[in-house]
Amino acid sequence: MCGRYVATRSPQDLVGLFEVTRWNPEHLLEPSWNVAPTDEVWAVLERPDRASGVLERQLRAVRWGLVPSWAKSPDAGAKMINARAETVHEKPAYRRAFAKRRCLLPADGFYEWRTVEATATTKARKRPYFISPADGRVMAMAGLYEFWRDPAVTGDDDPAAWRTTCTVLTTEATDAAGRVHPRMPLAVPRADYGAWLDPTHQDPGELRALLAAPAEGHLDVREVNDAVNNVRNNGPRLLDAPS
Repeated sequence: MCGRYVATRSPQDLVGLFEVTRWNPEHLLEPSWNVAPTDEVWAVLERPDRASGVLERQLRAVRWGLVPSWAKSPDAGAKMINARAETVHEKPAYRRAFAKRRCLLPADGFYEWRTVEATATTKARKRPYFISPADGRVMAMAGLYEFWRDPAVTGDDDPAAWRTTCTVLTTEATDAAGRVHPRMPLAVPRADYGAWLDPTHQDPGELRALLAAPAEGHLDVREVNDAVNNVRNNGPRLLDAPS
């Protein structure tokens, strides 16, 4: 699975890296070394312009934890941070988004935990690892996004009426990531950004064929500071080796 990740690149960098044509420079997110469920994150997606109908590649801030459009409450989003790539096209909570609302979630890398068994003198604990592309490039995690209408807000034009949420697609972990955890996020290669984001591209088999291991499996894995275990902790020190 992917339960925490690192996203430190500025929106200006992301606009260039993903060839974004529309974004709001006044909407800023702080760099985060401990992105957690329900946090706001950057997503790259394509939507048609309301006036012209022309597809625009947008950079938007969305909340991590997908809330289906038919959900009665947004509370379920905290549990829907990952969607299994093997079944995403079939599950009621995800299949409509998989068909029409796909996105890229930029990340520097992600965290996973390995359980260390208890001994006669120590308790069992989970040891955190940071997994990232070996070449340091941005990871374009494959994601889905959805719109949820808050019935408590009366006006459709009120920004508070709509919540945009997302989930990360995952698969069986391989290579370095598999030595830490059995699941890992999927990524989309740069050459396939357009095909993945295009909402008119809806063939499930073709879409699933676009998904790949991050950095083609060339991943760096290293143990990091236990401070990452607490979602309130943040900052580059979280990537330090354990003391």
